Amino acid sequence: MNRVYKIFIADAISADGLAPFRNDARFELNVQTGLKGEELARAIEPANAVIVRSSTRITRDALKYAKNLQVIGRAGVGVDNIDIDAATETGVAVLNAPSGNTTSAAELTLALLLALVRRVPAADRSMRAGEWDRKSFNGTELYGKTLGLIGAGRIGSEVARRARAFGMRVIAYDPYLTAERAAAHEMEVGTLEDVLRRADVITLHVPLTDTTANLIDDPQFAIMKAGVVIVNAARGGVVNERALYRALSENRIAGAALDVFESEPLPAGHPLRALPNVVLTPHLGAATAEAQHNVAIEIAEAVRAALVDGDLSRAVNAPAIGGEQMRKLRPLLALAERLGKLVVALSDGAPEQLEIRYGGALEDAARPLTSAALIGVLAEVVGYRAVNFVNAIHLAELRGIRVEQSRVSTHRDYSEYLELRLSTALQQKLVAGALLSEQHARVVRIDGFHVDVQPRGSIVVLRNRDVPGVIGRVGTILGGAQINIGEYHQARLEAGGEALAAITVDGRVDARVLDELRALPEVIDIRQVKLD
Repeated sequence: MNRVYKIFIADAISADGLAPFRNDARFELNVQTGLKGEELARAIEPANAVIVRSSTRITRDALKYAKNLQVIGRAGVGVDNIDIDAATETGVAVLNAPSGNTTSAAELTLALLLALVRRVPAADRSMRAGEWDRKSFNGTELYGKTLGLIGAGRIGSEVARRARAFGMRVIAYDPYLTAERAAAHEMEVGTLEDVLRRADVITLHVPLTDTTANLIDDPQFAIMKAGVVIVNAARGGVVNERALYRALSENRIAGAALDVFESEPLPAGHPLRALPNVVLTPHLGAATAEAQHNVAIEIAEAVRAALVDGDLSRAVNAPAIGGEQMRKLRPLLALAERLGKLVVALSDGAPEQLEIRYGGALEDAARPLTSAALIGVLAEVVGYRAVNFVNAIHLAELRGIRVEQSRVSTHRDYSEYLELRLSTALQQKLVAGALLSEQHARVVRIDGFHVDVQPRGSIVVLRNRDVPGVIGRVGTILGGAQINIGEYHQARLEAGGEALAAITVDGRVDARVLDELRALPEVIDIRQVKLD
């Protein structure tokens, strides 16, 4: 007798999208929308899977009776309404549907852009007021203009394709955009500064992470072209709204169109509401019948595959390993992820190849260590909750990153040794780490330099000419900024040549202090990475 899986549908989901369940006798559907608190928790209790959109919040309390629950499915890309930690602790995989709204989000970006440059909302208001005021609504053509993409993933690439149909040139900033992928999408690759200086239109398509928070702030607005317009239908918080208000009020940029905000719903008295050169919409990126149908189909198929086949390729939290093997690997996995963060922070250019070499006693460790390293490499660009042990290798493949993994003989100095080599079009970087005991991990090599620091907190990596006094001057600047040094390891290849310092610090070194260090005549390069 076939097992029957109980599926609880907690939000309004496209009926056609639930066909993978309705057409399969192994699934029993329970549709109850709008439940909260104890009612929601009790409805989840018998379920093997629950599917939500954005209205229902799956909190720790909602999972308190979830003894049978295996999967939570989010019909959409964002999982902010799901307590991921609580789900993970409960042993529940959280799945999302990241591609179902791609077309809708891309089309909304173009709709906002056209509404902005042709002043459609203002003209509509004028007409409804009984006016016929043609002279006040002169607009701007898109033909021949330069579109600056910030983020060139699924949605950014679709926006670029549509922009080219309008006769626009496309330049893209994406740290993970390879030259081959850019050429395939007819994009020019540029730095963030290149894009901001050259673009007539700027659109954003990045997740909100520590790196992208306030990515567009006062300094970025200051270097933009006069007359530039900016569209954000990605995530609130990527554009600093106070800086945007200043740039719009002072006519340093011509206009902005926003579908997402730092705080949602947007407060009634928010100053952006009063500006005439702004188009605002209430987070409508996925608000089309087609997108809702697509994400419903996508999440239903993903939940079905997870329950029946154990396929967790859409999971945002489930590890690919477990039990005793996970307990043994956990310290190495943490080291691999932190080495991934470190090597990408030290690199210039889009990653093209990552090689992971493991020398140790654990069998079948290469693949999970590769996934862990890729989490560190990819997290800042795709979002920390969008990459995990299950999908890291897949996401790397989608971005054209070649991945090689190998088992090597045990290192002569360390029983557990891990080495990452990251190649870009510009350079190759190497970092290595070791476990001296289960809870004692160290970074032991950066390129050709042997170092010895803990992979935790913030690490400042400084390259300098090997001359007297550098350590003292660096320490003086950090001390003057009230930054406490945990470890300072200086290494050199030869006297008087190039040296490298790996410095662990409490907290984080702000940009002003980094600039002060960078200005020292002996300093060649300085990078900072936060590993925790």
